[in-house]
Amino acid sequence: MGLRGVIAACLLAASGPAQTVGERIAELKEFQKALGWDPPPSFTRASSRRAYYRCYYTGKLELPSSYEELKLREGDEAGCKLDENKYDVFFYRIEAVASEDAPITEALRESSPERLAVVVLHEDFHQQEPVRRLPEPLAEAAATLAGFAAAAEFARLREGESSQMYRRLAQEVELYLGKARLINESHRRLRAVYEDFRRGILTEREALAAKEREFADLGRRCLEIQPEPASFNRCPPVSNNAGLAFDHTYTQHYPLVYDLYRALGGNLRAFKAVLDEVARSGAAVVRHLEGVILRSRTSADGGP
Repeated sequence: MGLRGVIAACLLAASGPAQTVGERIAELKEFQKALGWDPPPSFTRASSRRAYYRCYYTGKLELPSSYEELKLREGDEAGCKLDENKYDVFFYRIEAVASEDAPITEALRESSPERLAVVVLHEDFHQQEPVRRLPEPLAEAAATLAGFAAAAEFARLREGESSQMYRRLAQEVELYLGKARLINESHRRLRAVYEDFRRGILTEREALAAKEREFADLGRRCLEIQPEPASFNRCPPVSNNAGLAFDHTYTQHYPLVYDLYRALGGNLRAFKAVLDEVARSGAAVVRHLEGVILRSRTSADGGP
């Protein structure tokens, strides 16, 4: 059965009473098969778990490249028992994680239809082999784009192009590119500030003042991303080093995977196939992807 046939079957099954979250997730699992994914058994059982609570933190003048380099401590609903005068802290309330036995949390159950679709498709893309073996920042960027693009296609086929769900999700891939560029620019500038501090070019007071200015500027600029996204926050989760480093995990390679996706004509099957090839090859992934993009663009332009 083709992609349209899968969605049509889901629509027939969904007619009648309002869908439960479990039924909507079952549709998303069937949709993944039509995309050539192997849907994992995640999100197939209900749970009384409210959410996952994690506390990421780092120094006031330290800016890691990704969440892999942040310090981590488990939190609870009350937050993090950390000294925020000493550390930059990001308290993360997580709806879902990339795990085969991940349940449907209460937070996921309460999500909007757009957010639910993006989260499930994002986390399930992480579980694909051999995509799951990619370096974490590249895997996060790829799963972020795949989640947006797949959710939009699901909404288009299920709800129609005139539906609010499709119209809101159709813009996410592009809107996130705007966010990625802002996050990457701020991350680069602040890393330079902290390096100047370590080299003695800036005093601690000067470095902290530059940090405050940068986060204030980022806070203004990220709110200029319009229209407001349907499934992600325009700004970092918290205006400090921990929040910026966390978001940078997802954004640092997003322009690269965006260019790949566009060079492949927005074809999600081809997008995953290239990532599979890269993961299996063990080659320098960024260079490999840049080569694919160049060859795809040359071919589209009628080159040799």
